[in-house]
Amino acid sequence: MNILISACLLGVNCKYNGNNNEVQNLVKQIRNVIFIPVCPEQLGGLTTPRPPAEIQADAKVVSKEGKDVTLQFEFGAEETLRIAKLYNCEYAILKERSPSCGSKQVYDGSFQGKVKPGEGKTAALLKKNDIEVYSEENFEELMEMIKGRC
Repeated sequence: MNILISACLLGVNCKYNGNNNEVQNLVKQIRNVIFIPVCPEQLGGLTTPRPPAEIQADAKVVSKEGKDVTLQFEFGAEETLRIAKLYNCEYAILKERSPSCGSKQVYDGSFQGKVKPGEGKTAALLKKNDIEVYSEENFEELMEMIKGRC
């Protein structure tokens, strides 16, 4: 079974600020599955580091500097979907609250650390294409389901 995973959750320094969001418990638990690390924002052509970006009320993704980066986020989502299909991924574990990867919440567009219900560009596209999306906050559910299949 192949699982698509946000590279930042594995310790890859691809987060907007050049750091990562490594989740040690996730890294330990996925040792028995094949995982495909991706960073949709890098796949969309954005650099690391880069200015933080958030989804606005009009669904555009705008950097803190005011630059519209929607096209880069959408392209990164398409490339991520292409990789998921290439590797027959039925599941993804993505970074919650990210404008790319948030599966239940994203930052509200004010750059004040406030969140709102919603999905990032990549998470929404994967779900639309029947790929189940989990986050670092609920990936244990997926791991339990996988154990039950083996």
